[in-house]
Amino acid sequence: MTGGDQMKIVVLDGYAENPGDISWEPLAALGELTVHDRTSLTESPLIARRIGDAEIAVTNKTPITRAVMDACPNLRAIAVLATGYNIVDTAYARKKNIPVMNVPVYGTDNVAQYAIALLLEACSHIGHHDRSVHAGEWTNSVDFCYWQRPLIEVSGKTAGIIGFGRIGMAVARILSAMNVRVLAYSRTERAEGRALADYVPLDTLFREADFIFLHCPLFPATEGIINAANIAKMKDGVILINNSRGQLVVEADLAAALARGKVACAALDVVSTEPIKADNVLLTAPNCIITPHISWATKEARVRIMQMTADNVRAFMAGTPTNVVN
Repeated sequence: MTGGDQMKIVVLDGYAENPGDISWEPLAALGELTVHDRTSLTESPLIARRIGDAEIAVTNKTPITRAVMDACPNLRAIAVLATGYNIVDTAYARKKNIPVMNVPVYGTDNVAQYAIALLLEACSHIGHHDRSVHAGEWTNSVDFCYWQRPLIEVSGKTAGIIGFGRIGMAVARILSAMNVRVLAYSRTERAEGRALADYVPLDTLFREADFIFLHCPLFPATEGIINAANIAKMKDGVILINNSRGQLVVEADLAAALARGKVACAALDVVSTEPIKADNVLLTAPNCIITPHISWATKEARVRIMQMTADNVRAFMAGTPTNVVN
């Protein structure tokens, strides 16, 4: 796909952002655009070959490393089709005066909606019972109704949200409307947050929450924050919701807690390595709901990502780059 006569722009892995239901026109209008559906999720010489002599590389999950940047001397900017940018060596890009631009706000309500959907699935088991009915179990039931998993009332419970930025606060607003008490743990306490939740120490959150939501970034301090020691501090029968980053969870520790019932259910949209590996312990853990990292992926949100990425590229071309993370 090409168009225009300005800078060369290469999209390395466009399929997840646009499998064909939206338009690349916002980017195509800015220069000579080449779109690859997929390149590589790991370091590969193909990445540098795909970028070639382009000035602007657009990536979602294809890594852009020091080696890639060194192999692409024309590269002047990197645009990430997402909020997270850990797949780019941002420090080295800065040394080479290559701005790395992300899309910081595009799906707050989307991700909050999905977090609540995960909670409701964990509490109501709608998917399980739908499959049961379609398998003929209601047709063959001697009772007018049945339930095969414990059904949990959300109202009146306490939720703990680890990470209380835009998404965490959006989740809190929905939970408050559902008559759920909200506790929050965050590095930064904001006045807006105090109106939505009680800020508490992390150990207090672990001790008091019936539901725990992860909405914090992945930093060294948060990596593996859900581990055996912290799970031991939680209520028996706690429900864990994670549609933030998979590496926040020590998966073997969570699987063990699910197996013994300490954690009643985990509902996850992210795992440590994506796509999930066949030997991931959570695939065989009981009461573990896993979806394939789709909290962000409504059409409305992807249209916003496309437009905001184009805005980032346009601003860079104008000499005033925006949303620069390095």
